[in-house]
Amino acid sequence: MNKLKECIILITFFFIVIILYYLKIPIPCIFHKITNLYCPGCGVTRMIDEIIHLNFKSAFSYNAYAFILFILSIVYLIISITIYIVFKRFIKIPKQVAYVLIMLAIIFTILRNLPYFEFFAP
Repeated sequence: MNKLKECIILITFFFIVIILYYLKIPIPCIFHKITNLYCPGCGVTRMIDEIIHLNFKSAFSYNAYAFILFILSIVYLIISITIYIVFKRFIKIPKQVAYVLIMLAIIFTILRNLPYFEFFAP
């Protein structure tokens, strides 16, 4: 039942983001406003805007890390639903995957704020 809740939360999150987009409610990054540095989430709103308009190259340029996570989440959701329908089981993802994703987010955040990696900035 926990996996079902996770799927519902993920789908609800995407619907909320889409609603905020269509209501034209800006979502400022408090971290960027205070530190003038880009956090791992900077550019996600514009990325989602570009995905909605099917501009995937531009979406990738706003936040490459979140774009890849978005694609992987969609693939995971499709595979998870398919396996549940066919086998009545949920896929278990090891905790190590979360640790790797957190480490990659930290590395991405550091790189996007360095002078030689400006192409990661939104």
